[in-house]
Amino acid sequence: MKNLRLLGLPLLLAGCAALPPASPLATRPGTTATLALLETTDLHGNVASYDYYKLSPDPTLGLERTAALIRAARAQYANTLLLDNGDTIQGTALSDYQAVVAPLPCSETLGIYKVFNALGYDGGGIGNHDFNYGLAYLNQVTGSRFDVEGVDPERSGCAGPRFPLVLANVISVKSGKPLFRPYAILERKIAVTGPDGKPAQAGIKVGIIGFTPPAILTWDKRHLEGKVTTIGVREAAERYVPEMRAQGADLVVAISHGGLDDSPYTPALENGSWQIARVPGVDALLIGHSHQVFPNAASKAAQFNLPGVDKVRGTVHGVPTVMAGLWGKQLGVIALQLKHDGGKWIVDRERTTVEARSIDAGAADTTVPQLIAAEHAATITYVRTPIGSTDFRMSTYFADVGDVSAIQVVNQAQADYLGAYVKANLPQYAALPVLSVASPFKTGSSGATDFTDVAPGSIALNNAADLYLYPNSLSGVKVDGAGLKAWLEKAAGRFNTIDPRRQDEQELVNASFAGFNFDMPTDARLRYEIDVTQPVGRRIVNLRFEGKPVPSTQAFLVATNNYRAAGGGGFPGLDGGNIVVAAPDNNRDVLIAYIKRHKELRRAVNGSARSWHFAPVRTAGPVVFHSAPGKAALAAGLAGVRELRADDGAGRGLAVYAIDLAP
Repeated sequence: MKNLRLLGLPLLLAGCAALPPASPLATRPGTTATLALLETTDLHGNVASYDYYKLSPDPTLGLERTAALIRAARAQYANTLLLDNGDTIQGTALSDYQAVVAPLPCSETLGIYKVFNALGYDGGGIGNHDFNYGLAYLNQVTGSRFDVEGVDPERSGCAGPRFPLVLANVISVKSGKPLFRPYAILERKIAVTGPDGKPAQAGIKVGIIGFTPPAILTWDKRHLEGKVTTIGVREAAERYVPEMRAQGADLVVAISHGGLDDSPYTPALENGSWQIARVPGVDALLIGHSHQVFPNAASKAAQFNLPGVDKVRGTVHGVPTVMAGLWGKQLGVIALQLKHDGGKWIVDRERTTVEARSIDAGAADTTVPQLIAAEHAATITYVRTPIGSTDFRMSTYFADVGDVSAIQVVNQAQADYLGAYVKANLPQYAALPVLSVASPFKTGSSGATDFTDVAPGSIALNNAADLYLYPNSLSGVKVDGAGLKAWLEKAAGRFNTIDPRRQDEQELVNASFAGFNFDMPTDARLRYEIDVTQPVGRRIVNLRFEGKPVPSTQAFLVATNNYRAAGGGGFPGLDGGNIVVAAPDNNRDVLIAYIKRHKELRRAVNGSARSWHFAPVRTAGPVVFHSAPGKAALAAGLAGVRELRADDGAGRGLAVYAIDLAP
């Protein structure tokens, strides 16, 4: 039979058959084999093909559909290793339910790890979002024994994944040792072809090593400060890869939860995978964090067009490399072509193939939902809990061009919380104006269903989670007028520079600038325009507060989240040094409390206060952007927006809209 994985591992999705007896030919020069590395990454808790925010099935995502790709890959390749890249345990209402609402007992396995165990994963890495619920929770659900301050030894050794999790660059302050094991060496028997062309079996040792962005120390400062530290990914690779080789690893696979960046290297570099590929001894690279697909010949992402990156063949400095998107939408497959020279296995890079396979919306593995049926049902019951009502539709379909229907209430909740906190605890700041910024987390980057959309009527917990997607904690920062303008200038990088003289279509939105970095205030006291004809950094004009130009020295308190306040997104002046409030409460909980307190949301009060507009400019040709089709009526309050084409042709179900910048 052909449906073989590496021998001795649990199988759910593949058939099983005995390999031929061992043969001396198996290790003689000329013996060949194919070993397929299968990658999932940035699953973010998406086990079921289900949108808990919309309370409806979503066949465009979910591990239950990735599982069908895994089954097919195992049928195709006799030898496979299934590895996860991280950002696994956080991201859905199911994740929050198990972590916060009904905390998992030590004896129970986390839902997504339960599925991983059943699917027979061979190993995994740790992403930055895996730290979002704190070290004690991460220690428990990974079945680890962290030697760090704040982790109860009684909560160690709990149920977790039945495969090694590796992470080389996060170190316990208490012990001076890596938090997780830095690497693991998987010893397997594989099906091979001897020099005479006959089938046989042979042994192989595959080393896996994990890396995560060092910026976790700022992004999750409240959980990690004083407990762990990091080393640079390049330093970690240079230390451990030779050690892995010395311990007999035939191959080294780097599981790097980071994208590609050729900036001058520092140990704090967020996306260090480009650097890891240059470390001698790395045979394959599994990357993530950026939520992109690689290889992708058509990609215009800057990171895939760097020196040494082949976006067609899927290599970085010659190293086979794959990134499998996000949310289970793709499965990364690196088919390593191996040849034994009599002493060791050699990767034939010319014959090795790399691809990211997309899921089929009609193909799912029916066993996966059954594994989390109880958790799934409990989560749905939880998210249906009503907390208030709204008389208007709150969506992000047109947030990029000024609709604040899903933004203003978040800002109101954050500003209200910060103002009350300062009044009660920090009287020295009580005279400062309090502002708030929020961003549209869901702006269609993953397709037509990737938008916030809360219908008029009852507001439930799932709607609040749709309005505020991430489990950030609220932070308050002190900035002056110059700092506020710089903040808004950075956010205006969301837009491309528009040439008014061009007659062809121009894309308004810079697709490589994430929607969650498009921070905007929604405060009638603060007004400004964004001039998209100007270069980045010179776009904010007519910035006024209470009708007067904002002096560069005027002080403000701004409510935001811990990610932004601590440097997330690289906003000027935001590096953690000007935080005056590091709240114990999550932004989402702050929003929920605000809605519960006010009970009824009304558009006039909670959904129409725009602080910014585009500076008027008349263009010779159309300026276009992309959103879900058939939603033009929701842009009724925005002048000059119309749908041009119901399908933009990119295969994500988005339509093309035009905006008149001089309505």
